[in-house]
Amino acid sequence: MKIAIFSRKGSLYSSQRLVEAARARGHDADVIDTLRCYMNITTTTPTIHYKGKELDHYDAVIPRIGASITFYGAAVIRQLETMGVFCVNDSIAITRSRDKLRCLQMLSKKGIGLPITGFAHSVDEIQDLIRMVGGPPLIIKLLEGTQGIGVILVETSKAARSVLEAFLGLKVNIMVQEYIQETNGADIRCFVVGGKVVAAMKRQAKAPEEFRSNLHRGGTAEPIEITDEERKMAIQAARIIGLNIAGVDILRSDRGPLIMEVNSSPGLEGIEKTTGIDVAGAVIEYIEKSLSKKS
Repeated sequence: MKIAIFSRKGSLYSSQRLVEAARARGHDADVIDTLRCYMNITTTTPTIHYKGKELDHYDAVIPRIGASITFYGAAVIRQLETMGVFCVNDSIAITRSRDKLRCLQMLSKKGIGLPITGFAHSVDEIQDLIRMVGGPPLIIKLLEGTQGIGVILVETSKAARSVLEAFLGLKVNIMVQEYIQETNGADIRCFVVGGKVVAAMKRQAKAPEEFRSNLHRGGTAEPIEITDEERKMAIQAARIIGLNIAGVDILRSDRGPLIMEVNSSPGLEGIEKTTGIDVAGAVIEYIEKSLSKKS
C-alpha cells in the first residue's frame, strides 16, 4: 500500500512518525508538501501535479493541513477525493473543524456539553454579549486561532469591552466564551482514531497566571484515565464533525465534561511521548482496516 502524508514539512515529528509507522507495517510512505501541489480540474481525468510532474497514485492520504493553509489544503484534499483516493479526513470535515463557531454549533445541535459561547458582529451588543456568557472573567477567541494563539482571558467588563471593540473594529471574527474557573488551567486531550479513543492525556498550564494548557505554550502533560462519559463524548464529537482522526479537548467542569475544541490535525508528539502509546501505528492500522473493507 502507498500512503501519502500531506504536510508542509517532512521533518515534523508527526510526519516522521507516520512515515515510520507505515514503513514498519510494510507500506510505502511519502511526505508531500501541500502547497507544492497544483491541480488540473477537468471532467474526465482530474489530476494533481507536484514539483513539475503528475503526482504518483496513492492508496490513502493522511491530511496534516495547518490552519494557515486551510483553504488551499482543503482544495487539494477535495481534488484527491474526486480522484477516488481514500482520505483519512475529508475536506468538508477539515473545514468544519477549522471554523470554531460552526464546529460548536454542530455539537450544540446534537446536545453535546459546551462552555456558554457568544458571537456578535456589532459593538452595540457587547454588554449583553458579556452578560450572556456569565460576565467576567471570560475568554475571547479568534475563530481560526491554533495552539493557544488568539485566546485571551479578560477579568473585568471594562477590559472585555475594550478588547471586543478592538477586534470588532478590525473586522476580526471572534467569539466570547465563559471561563471554566474550576479547571485551574487544565484540560484533557483525547486522540480519536476510527471511532475509538486510542490515547488521552491531561494538559496543565505552566503557571498559575497562565490559563492556556497547550504544550506549545509551555504546558505540561501526564497520562490520564478518562471516564466512560468523556470517552463517549470525544467519540461522538469527532463523529458529528465527520472526522476519523481527531484531537478532542475536554474540560472537566462542575456541571460535567464540556467540549472545548475538535482538532482535525492533532499533533502526535505530545500524546505519544506522554502516554507511550503508538498513536501513529493506530492511524496506519485504521487505514488498513478501512481499505480492506472497501476491497
